[in-house]
Amino acid sequence: MEFIKKYLFAVVTGVGILAALIVFSLNVPRSREANAVERGLLSVMAPVFQPFYRLSGLVEDVWDGYVSLVDTHRENLRLREDVRVLNERVRERNELLLTNQRLERLLDMKKNVKTPTIAAEVIGEDTTSWFRTLILNRGSSSGIREGMAVVAADGIVGQIVKVANSTSRVVLLTDHASGIAATIQRSRARGVVKGKSEMLCTLEFTTREEDVKVGDQVISSGIGGIFQKGLPIGEVTMVKRGEYGVFQTVSIRPSVNLAHLEEVLVVLSGGYE
Repeated sequence: MEFIKKYLFAVVTGVGILAALIVFSLNVPRSREANAVERGLLSVMAPVFQPFYRLSGLVEDVWDGYVSLVDTHRENLRLREDVRVLNERVRERNELLLTNQRLERLLDMKKNVKTPTIAAEVIGEDTTSWFRTLILNRGSSSGIREGMAVVAADGIVGQIVKVANSTSRVVLLTDHASGIAATIQRSRARGVVKGKSEMLCTLEFTTREEDVKVGDQVISSGIGGIFQKGLPIGEVTMVKRGEYGVFQTVSIRPSVNLAHLEEVLVVLSGGYE
């Protein structure tokens, strides 16, 4: 009895809803116009149905919103992946474009070198305070020997000093051990380009009487047979003539950006057996 009293209203409400549904289902096929019983049931049950309709609508709106959020999240993820792929393709395209431009300039230098050359990539470097060298991905198996000249698109890089089967080491023209016979292009004054710290060089053994000015271009003289005559070495950045002494001090900035070098040409002539 306690159970029936406690849940009487819920039971009656449920029975009423069920009865209304049965009546509707039995009468819909026979007539489109509601009869007296249907109108009575609608009047009685309207206050009961209304909260259910509202709740149903709220649930439907929440569900639709959730589905919409899930779809939007998936679309965002897909768009983000598309953007990432496109950005990667743009980076690859730009890298290929820059590489192609560098190789075209290197090919122009190759045309200016009279002897056979072989292209090589820079795969390592050693720019300590004592040594300034690069490591190339070509060695004796490619015909490279110690003493061969190394050039880039903008001019002289240095000279091969050590060779392994598949790699070789280049001493840069800025290294203290480097020495290249050179000429001032404008005045034809001669000297020897020696390496100096901080990626610079000096033109040594140029007498005080020689005509050397800031901005002059320095090229290889061809003396010694290692570097072909006329290859760019650098630009004069400072000229100092002391009150005493035979020679003047000339500083040179290399034509090649040695810090950003990626590809070079090794001249396959000369060298040491």
